[in-house]
Amino acid sequence: MKPIHLIPLVASGREPDLARLEHLAVSLARTFQTPCRIRPAAVNIEFAFDPRRGQYYSTAVLQHLERNGDADARVLGVTACDLFVPVLTFVFGEAQLSGNCAVVSTARLGDEYYGLPAREPLLRERLVKEAGHELGHTFGLRHCSDWYCVMASSHAVERLDVKGAQFCSRCRQPVSRNGYW
Repeated sequence: MKPIHLIPLVASGREPDLARLEHLAVSLARTFQTPCRIRPAAVNIEFAFDPRRGQYYSTAVLQHLERNGDADARVLGVTACDLFVPVLTFVFGEAQLSGNCAVVSTARLGDEYYGLPAREPLLRERLVKEAGHELGHTFGLRHCSDWYCVMASSHAVERLDVKGAQFCSRCRQPVSRNGYW
């Protein structure tokens, strides 16, 4: 059973909030029933910046994490920077299907991004769901048709708010076979 390592990803003076990372580590440890720790060294992701879009290319970040990550852990990079893949306007996160690495962004998870007052508890809830979703992909899980399953596809925060933070019974099975739960 691999532990989960959270890697802070920084760029242009933007870094993930430490209290959010600590909350995420506790939540993921509880969800996956495995140790989850925040790695002390942040990774600069300026190399992934696309000046035309003003965003960071998440696939490049994933490739960097894979080359430099710990093969004995599931690695989750967490950033406050806005992420994209070329075919989409933005992504909340991305993962290697059946791999060891995933990345999530808090940039669009907070209500303040949408011109609303900040609600930290809601941002944390969304972050836990998105992190669980992307880590689910590292177990080989694809998107689930159960809207309440954490593996349901989310292309908007409204969809994140509808789904739960847990895996449905069908999605739990592959994770259980990998020694979690």
